[in-house]
Amino acid sequence: MSPAAVQPLDSPAPPNDDVAVRAADLSRFLADHDRVAVLTGAGCSTESGIPDYRGPDGSWRHHKPMSFRELTGSRRARRRYWARSTLGWRRIADAEPNPAHRVLARLERAGIVPVLISQNVDGLHQKAGHRNVVDLHGRLDRVECLDCHTGYRREPFQDELTRLNPDWGDAADTGRRTVRPDGDVDLPDADYDAFRLPTCPRCGGDLKPGVVFFGEAVPRRRTEAAYAAVAAADALLVVGSSLMVWSGYRFAREAVRAAKPLALLNLGRTRADGEATLKVEGRCGEVLAAVAAQLGV
Repeated sequence: MSPAAVQPLDSPAPPNDDVAVRAADLSRFLADHDRVAVLTGAGCSTESGIPDYRGPDGSWRHHKPMSFRELTGSRRARRRYWARSTLGWRRIADAEPNPAHRVLARLERAGIVPVLISQNVDGLHQKAGHRNVVDLHGRLDRVECLDCHTGYRREPFQDELTRLNPDWGDAADTGRRTVRPDGDVDLPDADYDAFRLPTCPRCGGDLKPGVVFFGEAVPRRRTEAAYAAVAAADALLVVGSSLMVWSGYRFAREAVRAAKPLALLNLGRTRADGEATLKVEGRCGEVLAAVAAQLGV
């Protein structure tokens, strides 16, 4: 890493500043490696108001998300998903990047983080200015046809959902709207049978969000791009992920297999705690903001 990109840590953090102490460990990790691949998870976006899937102990905070088999096997399940997502989408669309996203984008511009692999579907890394992002699980601002696989932007589709279901917001307003990480809303006892769904403008097929559902395979080109990012890096940093799902954990395993240092920044335990070179406990934005100040990025 060039001296212009990173300033040395000349003095230790104040002993009473716990965040600065923890950030100093991560700053040294970044300063010791020229090319650090980054893998992010839901914990990276919680400070933007988007909830995460799991608690600090790795257990589910919500009901397990809808599976790909359920979505594709039942029109009623698709109605239920899109009815909930119609109400939850605006929270995702209006979310703004937090310090974690902005610092990672600065680290990219400084040449420290050449590639970022995101398990998130909110697009906040791109909103923060990050350019080289592998969206492992896709993006919620995209919609795709299950039949012809044509992709569309979400906003026109959202407008059509609203046009076809003008009273849905009022009818579904139970006062208990809990937005979940995948952008839908928990609506106990709602009646979804009358909810109308737009179809694919090209072939008339059924539409799904442009994200990878549980039980659905990640597209090969994204997996290959992520593996290539780990292979080209000197180290891997995981930010805000418990790594409980194999889809992300495999890249931590690959770094360990290749004898590359592995650092974890997370609030709570992760599946790779016993394999990491460094584990930093804390809120991602808070710690990374301190890291940016210490590195002069």
